[in-house]
Amino acid sequence: MYPLIYHRNLTTHKWYSYPRHQQLLMIANEMNRAQNALLKQDQDSAIHAWERVFELTDLTVSDPKNPQLMKELLRFRELLGEVFTKPDTNINKLLMDTLVSLDPQAYNMLN
Repeated sequence: MYPLIYHRNLTTHKWYSYPRHQQLLMIANEMNRAQNALLKQDQDSAIHAWERVFELTDLTVSDPKNPQLMKELLRFRELLGEVFTKPDTNINKLLMDTLVSLDPQAYNMLN
């Protein structure tokens, strides 16, 4: 794992201790921050939020308890890269909703 920039105090051990639904909700929270920044036309804040999403997604992909989600998380990361280069509120919202739907408990907590 590369050195974390935005979550310097977060260790892999601590991240792995969170249940999967909590990990996904924390990523979705950063996606929501990016969404709000886009709506305010604050491109810099959106970019920083997406960079935090990349970090948390990479931590989640590396978590040994999530092997069944690896394919979906890597595809999510790929699409996040597209939103990062071409900001779009609709696609950002769709990605956030799709991410949360990967875990029934996370989905139920938000819906």
